Amino acid sequence: MKKNSAPSHLALAKLPTGIRGLDEITLGGLPRGRPTLVCGRAGCGKTLFAVEFLVHGAIDYDDPGVFIAFEETEEDLTKNVASLGYDLADLSRRKKLTIDYIRVERSEIEETGEYDLEGLFVRLGHAIDSIGAKRVVLDTIEAIFSGFQNTNILRAELRRLFRWLKDKGVTAVITAEQGDGTLTRHGLEEYVSDCVILLDHRVRDQISTRRLRVVKYRGSIHGTNEYPFLIDEQGISVLPITSLGLEHKAASERVSTGIESLDQMLGGKGYYRGTSILISGTAGTGKTSIAAHFVDAACRRGERCIYFSSEESPAQVTRNLRSIGLDLEPWMKKGLLHFDATRPNFHGLEMHLLRVQKLIDQIKPSITVFDPLSGYLTLGDSLEVKSMLTRLLDSLKGRQVTSIFNTLLEGDHSELQSELGVSSLMDTWILLRNIEHNGERNRGLYILKARGIGHSNQIREFILTDRGIELKDVYAGAEGVLTGSARAAQEAREKAAAQLRREAIERKKRELERKRQALDTQIVALRAQFETEAEEIKKEIALETSREQALQMDRVQMAQLRSGNGGSKPRRERNGKGA
Repeated sequence: MKKNSAPSHLALAKLPTGIRGLDEITLGGLPRGRPTLVCGRAGCGKTLFAVEFLVHGAIDYDDPGVFIAFEETEEDLTKNVASLGYDLADLSRRKKLTIDYIRVERSEIEETGEYDLEGLFVRLGHAIDSIGAKRVVLDTIEAIFSGFQNTNILRAELRRLFRWLKDKGVTAVITAEQGDGTLTRHGLEEYVSDCVILLDHRVRDQISTRRLRVVKYRGSIHGTNEYPFLIDEQGISVLPITSLGLEHKAASERVSTGIESLDQMLGGKGYYRGTSILISGTAGTGKTSIAAHFVDAACRRGERCIYFSSEESPAQVTRNLRSIGLDLEPWMKKGLLHFDATRPNFHGLEMHLLRVQKLIDQIKPSITVFDPLSGYLTLGDSLEVKSMLTRLLDSLKGRQVTSIFNTLLEGDHSELQSELGVSSLMDTWILLRNIEHNGERNRGLYILKARGIGHSNQIREFILTDRGIELKDVYAGAEGVLTGSARAAQEAREKAAAQLRREAIERKKRELERKRQALDTQIVALRAQFETEAEEIKKEIALETSREQALQMDRVQMAQLRSGNGGSKPRRERNGKGA
């Protein structure tokens, strides 16, 4: 039987922390009106976590707060967080925050005998009531119970403290030091807390990383993975690194590569917007040049771009690109192109990913370039790197950011497997390779895949000129693909052969013309001869006709004479004789 979801009024009430990323992981914040334990070793960020919880509550949600400090004075705490832009003194003047430093000495606890928290409850209760606090921080709990040796009394007093906070209806954050093999030194606090968050600051291969994990959350589902978090000038930022599903949109809009002939190879329109493009090849094959053409075309359209360079400075990149006719500095001055040149091992794998995410959130680009990805291999094993890139790709696609990833191949025979093993995650894969023939090296390009795009399957030679990249058709013959001088020689031979064919055709045309003219001359002569002979024949015919007519007349006259003057009686002579 299928169970219905719980009504909204029965769902656990939560209080937003205001810490970037944490509320997404906890699906709304910390349990409202309940205590939350934040534990970790020294330097992991527990106190800053607690301060941000109160500051964001006071500023963003109008929730006054109380900070009970057992290790730092109010003056020290105020100075320590001022570098992050937090003005605790101003919040105190506006009755948004109360800071109370309570000094606890273990020797005094031992001399007193039985430990009693009533004094703490009175002091804390007064601070809460004085400003109507809704949020409370106790930093750290070890200072309160440092003199306890009896675990039974310790457990009872912990339960009493947590129950008192619940009865006051405040949402509390209690910090605790991590023990050896336990979440806290006493190993008891996590059992009486409704929510437990573990902060970790680890160092691996001389690279430090901060991570956060929600160990426990009564009455609510939550993210259970480890999440990297960053402490910078804006405070704490937590990166929810695990995607819940592949739900990003698929745009039908196409964007130009910046190289017309490459657009033609991709169906005449370029890449799909919001997709990921992998450009792989050995050193010197032109990966950066192709990515730079894409960036230049995007800036010409008025789109914002971020170029993440992990090997070259912005000045070096822009200087090198001017040699092929690309000047990116005007786009930088207009604010359309932002360079971020940092080696990944300066921050660590997860921290670098979080830093990239923050920069993308600030600038909101439509195009990003990562050149190259190979630098990330120094930050962890291949599985960790691929996991990080998967999270990055999901984030970029969710924002509909079109991204180019350049990666280095270690040899011309490794084209079917990218160095980081992320080719299956990419929508388009362009392979650049060196083509060696006749003692020279030339560059070749072909498209291994382009999802959703009818693309060319031909290898094209591309040449870096002072006007940019030019793609040329390569020649495939009995000796293989011809490029460079071999292609030029083949073109010369084909041009010479074509010229010979044209000359042969012209000779045949001239010969044909001569024959036509000769024929026309013969026709004219024959026609003249014909007309002359025809004239003679006509004359002969006319003469013969005249002769025939004369002969006929003679015959008529002869007939008349024979018949006696044409049939009349003969005339008698006067002498009486006949004629």
